[in-house]
Amino acid sequence: MATLRIDNTVRDFDSWKTVFDKFERFRRDHGVRSYRLSRDVPEPNRVTIDLDFDTLSEAETFLGSLWKIWATPQSKAQVIDFRSPRVLDVVVHRAL
Repeated sequence: MATLRIDNTVRDFDSWKTVFDKFERFRRDHGVRSYRLSRDVPEPNRVTIDLDFDTLSEAETFLGSLWKIWATPQSKAQVIDFRSPRVLDVVVHRAL
């Protein structure tokens, strides 16, 4: 399994979340198996998204598609800062 980790600071969480939700089908159609959305406690407009894929290549391909989305005016209006996205190779995943 692979995880694509995205760490953004957004202008307004609720507005950003509305736009994020519009891409649910896009994520599913491009191999996302599950995701976690987290907010930083002291900075609630800082959002971390972990997108899970079956393979590293699916995660890397999806990242290429995301760069195109992030270049759109709608996306640029929502995100005010971001850290470089990272593809992670999940070596242990355990639900307790």
